[in-house]
Amino acid sequence: MSENKCLLVLCNTPDPETASRIARQLVEERLAACVNILPAVRSVYRWQGKMEEAAEVPLLVKTTRQAYARLERRLSELHPYEVPEIVACDIAAGLPAYLTWVAGETLSSPDGS
Repeated sequence: MSENKCLLVLCNTPDPETASRIARQLVEERLAACVNILPAVRSVYRWQGKMEEAAEVPLLVKTTRQAYARLERRLSELHPYEVPEIVACDIAAGLPAYLTWVAGETLSSPDGS
């Protein structure tokens, strides 16, 4: 599998300000080509043995497989949750020009170059 294969990373944040701050930082650092900030959703989940319900703001992060490890590490640093949702999905197909753009706008080597 190509190291420049594109990924879609899903991550929920607690509020619009946090979502915007994280999105801007990931794009500025070239760990992501683009981050969509979606409208708030209600999340229902079990945390530390208790049922929880919270409003969250989802992020859709477009990156590459090669940049993923650094993106995951940085997203964990930027995120206020103890255990943030960070889930990566392979993009099986897409407009070739768009996927080329994602790869070109995302750092292409593990050392940050």
